[in-house]
Amino acid sequence: MSTEMPASTGTSRPPMVGWIVFAAMLLIVLGSVAAVEGLIAIIRGVYYVPHGDQLIVFDTKTWGWVTLLEGILLALIGLALWAGAGWARWTAIFLVTVNLLSQLGWLGNTAYPLWALVVVTLDVVIIYALTVRWAGYPEMVRAAR
Repeated sequence: MSTEMPASTGTSRPPMVGWIVFAAMLLIVLGSVAAVEGLIAIIRGVYYVPHGDQLIVFDTKTWGWVTLLEGILLALIGLALWAGAGWARWTAIFLVTVNLLSQLGWLGNTAYPLWALVVVTLDVVIIYALTVRWAGYPEMVRAAR
């Protein structure tokens, strides 16, 4: 019985299927949460913030529509990513980076900094999963059909 490892054939390493599917699931979940947040902002309409001796009023309907559409788009891209679409990878990387930067902008201005930190962390995990290794994943998905 031989304990030697076979010599490398020069082929690339297998794709990180688990990480890519995990990133797709996270995109679907984050997109769903963003869509619900947008829907709440549309329904609520106005947000009041007491600041010192002033009262600041925000009209959140526009922000709500943008967030609702972004959430739907992220969830759909997550489904396309799960199906192995190459365009979904780069689109997801771009949109998740934009989401990460927007969450960093809200980090110091929100009553819930832990939520912003969780979303930033999840965004970093998604970017990692989509940028580390992709070669071979679309082919594996097509072969599994």
